[in-house]
Amino acid sequence: MAVRSGLWPAFLGIVLAAWLRGSGAQQSATVANPVPGSNPDLLPDFLVEPEDVYIVKNKPVLLVCKAMPATQIFFKCNGEWVRQVDHVIERSTDGSSGLPAMEVRINVSRQQVEKVFGLEEYWCQCVAWSSSGTTKSQKAYIRIAYLRKNFEQEPLAKEVSLEQGIVLPCRPPEGIPPAEVEWLRNEDLVDPSLDPNVYITREHSLVVRQARLADTANYTCVAKNIVARRRSASAAVIVYVDGSWSPWSKWSACGLDCTHWRSRECSDPAPRNGGEECRGTDLDTRNCTSDLCVHTASGPEDVALYVGLIAVAVCLLLLLLVLILVYCRKKEGLDSDVADSSILTSGFQPVSIKPSKADNPHLLTIQPDLSTTTTTYQGSLCPRQDGPSPKFQLTNGHLLSPLGGGRHTLHHSSPTSEAEDFVSRLSTQNYFRSLPRGSSNMAYGTFNFLGGRLMIPNTGISLLIPPDAIPRGKIYEIYLTLHKPEDVRLPLAGCQTLLSPIVSCGPPGVLLTRPVVLAMDHCGEPSPESWSLHLKKQSCEGSWEDVLHLGEEAPSHLYYCQLEAGACYVFTEQLGRFALVGEALSVAAAKRLKLLLFAPVACTSLEYNIRVYCLHDTHDALKEVVQLEKQLGGQLIQEPRILHFKDSYHNLRLSIHDVPSSLWKSKLLVSYQEIPFYHIWNGTQQYLHCTFTLERVSPSTSDLACKVWVWQVEGDGQSFNINFNITKDTRFAELLALESEGGVPALVGPSAFKIPFLIRQKIITSLDPPCSRGADWRTLAQKLHLDSHLSFFASKPSPTAMILNLWEARHFPNGNLSQLAAAVAGLGQPDAGLFTVSEAEC
Repeated sequence: MAVRSGLWPAFLGIVLAAWLRGSGAQQSATVANPVPGSNPDLLPDFLVEPEDVYIVKNKPVLLVCKAMPATQIFFKCNGEWVRQVDHVIERSTDGSSGLPAMEVRINVSRQQVEKVFGLEEYWCQCVAWSSSGTTKSQKAYIRIAYLRKNFEQEPLAKEVSLEQGIVLPCRPPEGIPPAEVEWLRNEDLVDPSLDPNVYITREHSLVVRQARLADTANYTCVAKNIVARRRSASAAVIVYVDGSWSPWSKWSACGLDCTHWRSRECSDPAPRNGGEECRGTDLDTRNCTSDLCVHTASGPEDVALYVGLIAVAVCLLLLLLVLILVYCRKKEGLDSDVADSSILTSGFQPVSIKPSKADNPHLLTIQPDLSTTTTTYQGSLCPRQDGPSPKFQLTNGHLLSPLGGGRHTLHHSSPTSEAEDFVSRLSTQNYFRSLPRGSSNMAYGTFNFLGGRLMIPNTGISLLIPPDAIPRGKIYEIYLTLHKPEDVRLPLAGCQTLLSPIVSCGPPGVLLTRPVVLAMDHCGEPSPESWSLHLKKQSCEGSWEDVLHLGEEAPSHLYYCQLEAGACYVFTEQLGRFALVGEALSVAAAKRLKLLLFAPVACTSLEYNIRVYCLHDTHDALKEVVQLEKQLGGQLIQEPRILHFKDSYHNLRLSIHDVPSSLWKSKLLVSYQEIPFYHIWNGTQQYLHCTFTLERVSPSTSDLACKVWVWQVEGDGQSFNINFNITKDTRFAELLALESEGGVPALVGPSAFKIPFLIRQKIITSLDPPCSRGADWRTLAQKLHLDSHLSFFASKPSPTAMILNLWEARHFPNGNLSQLAAAVAGLGQPDAGLFTVSEAEC
């Protein structure tokens, strides 16, 4: 059957339409019959073609085609005809040419696009017919739009000096269409067209060419597309200015002492935003020349007048000093002054004390007053409401052995050598059942009126028992214990967080005549505006009570606390279980976290684990992790870093980057890991860490280079650059070598103190009485920077003893005794022989 070539397209359209109608549901499109009377000499021309489009969420998209002349238009998507019923067709006639025109619209749903698997994208195309032939439109690609939540790289906090360059990287989340990036400075849009000092790179990093003070701000990277708008964690950028000296002023006129001076100020510029202070002095003095000295006096008569006035002033001053000295000796009964010349040269002279036996160096030749073999202590280890008051009796039984009716016996014997036996005896009482059963976190000893010290090595925890804290004639067996947070339930409410270890000292209820000093670390960044700090103590019934609100101590209070940057020193006359708790007053409240990176010492498989620990910045937390890693066969692979974790309810994020893909493969399926905010903030969970598992491509791979980032969302962050050999690099292993603190967990008598006993007594005798010329304990407190505690010291029978006790607690065993001696010597004129201690006196 022959068909004219010019009629072939029309004939093909008729045949195709009939075939599609006859195929029914087996086909996806039906083509209508061409309209008679069309111009056979023109091919269809598309007036409107379908364009690329994105599906947002579940909203279908509309595709439109319009052609002229056209007798038929239909869509074809991914090689299949779209059903006739899915087309919306509008026919019209062009007014100027009279040619027929058609417009066709279809909707494409998200489900249709998601049915396409593999790498092929979903596309649609229009096909238009006329009597002269067919024309195809351009392909329109339909994509599902999205924007992931997590940034591939977020900006980190920085501190830069003035005029230094700043680069804040930002890699936006993956998305279709690709996200546009903009930057906010303190929530204001950064516009490089308005500020030539900043620009944004093609990789979306924000660059500040030269840092200005005005550039100190919080910077946020914002990524957005048609689906969503994402914000990165804000990065705090601080631009600091180091101080610089102004020019020296002119020299002053030459004075009577033949000297003149000049000055300068640290104001050119002044330090800003934490910049360094100027180094050097702000005042310079020099001797004048002889001519200047002579010139200052107008004649020999003036010189004689000045010399006479000076002589009279010196005589009056000496007379006044003599009168004051005589008055102080008569009024206060002082037989000597505060220091002698030996202190100024070599510090305190040591006490010469001989041990009574070679095998017990802590027993002194000075024997305590033990004329009575038995004394009774009225009081209980743990008072109860429903029973009689138990007693302590000194008999010949075992030390602190339990008796019927709640009795406990103390006698004058040496402590047992086994920690387990000591704990087992204490654990018969309800209060002591939570004591650890090992000896690594416990210290104990037997003490009398000479006092002593207990220490738990490598934890920063110690208990100082000053001389005369224990009544004469009594001997106590005292313990010091570090508890794991999971073993002791410490209820925390609201924004409260545990800042210190939980420590017990006891037995509770023993009679003390002087406060002991309990020392322990804490991880808070103390600030009156950000924190409300409380000392908590557990009662015998198990409930916790606030016994001290730091900053609001009353001088007559049973407890007192000296708070320093990383430690606190608690004065208490009642032993028990203590903890330091903080309550955040603002989002600026922060805890110090120590970040530690560990990895296996030996790697025998292809997998290699990097463990990142986030723990309180305290010695006891560090000790626990180091001991755990020793058991796991781990080693430190980077220097520890400190991160300030704020009370902002934001989680802690950890990620690993720049892993060389040719040597290693990361098994992390997400862009970062998270530790929830409350797991860190409550402070009761140990060993918080995340593990990054890497896999070597080859067993011979031994070099590892990558980056580990740890940051709090909208807070502080730290970055670790790892570059080492996993088989032989151990250069960081020595950083965490645990050292013995003082060597012995229990020190008894004078060996527990830096200041010799008799020297201490003479200092107390000299400085306790008030002195009109200021040579008393108040001046000593000022010299030791303890003058904020004057009211507390003054409330005690011996203020000087409290000062020396605090000095001992803060500076043992590495305190500089010469500095203390110099401070004491500066209080008055030396008196020879005052601090010389002979062997006969011991």
